[in-house]
Amino acid sequence: MFNRIFLFIATNMAIMLVLSVSMRLLGFDAYLASTGQDMGGLLVFSALIGFGGSFISLAMSKMMAKRATGAKVIEQPANEGEKWLLMTVEKQAKEAGIGVPEVAIYDSPDVNAFATGMNKNKALVAVSTGLLSNMSRNEAEAVLGHEISHVANGDMVTMALIQGVLNVFVIFFSRIIGRMVDSALSGGRDSGRAGIGFFISSMVAQVVLGILASIIVNWFSRRREFRADEGGSKLAGNANMIAALERLQSMHAPADLPEQMAAFGISHGPSKFGKLFTTHPPLEVRIAALKAQA
Repeated sequence: MFNRIFLFIATNMAIMLVLSVSMRLLGFDAYLASTGQDMGGLLVFSALIGFGGSFISLAMSKMMAKRATGAKVIEQPANEGEKWLLMTVEKQAKEAGIGVPEVAIYDSPDVNAFATGMNKNKALVAVSTGLLSNMSRNEAEAVLGHEISHVANGDMVTMALIQGVLNVFVIFFSRIIGRMVDSALSGGRDSGRAGIGFFISSMVAQVVLGILASIIVNWFSRRREFRADEGGSKLAGNANMIAALERLQSMHAPADLPEQMAAFGISHGPSKFGKLFTTHPPLEVRIAALKAQA
């Protein structure tokens, strides 16, 4: 379903970068570098930036998703299709024990849908026009069930917590690396000030470690997809969930959502960087898991 995870990760990394640069301009990095072995202060600093970046990203997720896709929230249904969409989401939300999400449609020929939001009782579920025109009602209901399950399972908050923890390690170890490089460049002399080596190497290390952290986040994302498929099969029927995934598989072209949003959708194509960077398991694996359950 759509790559909300990529949007979340990209937004998180951008916020972390902004926060890091701001801390440098305000002199916090220089102060921490000059303290040498003050690991406690560095850890607190890392936690503030790491969890701050993650939860700011989470708080912005609905707004960013709407902007990235141009999704329009349905206030009053304009036709029978929109009325069915609202009624189906409302019914599934009640069955899942969550508040009824906002329901939106975005204009795209791709067959996709996504759910996002910081609060499971105030989430957003959006579907593409391509999904509505290319899937049967039963298949579309299963896709909606998958997205409602993401919300009910608290996947966005879970991913934010995982990302926050990883952010702390990224910030912490990038500063340690920066300190080591700076010390090596100065011949081991401690001037009590952070040199250019610290600033450049810590920033490079933050980017590299951030990419490695995204691999771990994507692994967790793939695990959550199986749970959402299982939830969709309970809300709309196992056969309908399988049929929906098989429909996606038969349409060969994976939903081409904005790269930064792909992880929160029903389907996402192969990553340009390989399996480690995909946010969704292969469709054939997901279908096999549902058939095994049946």
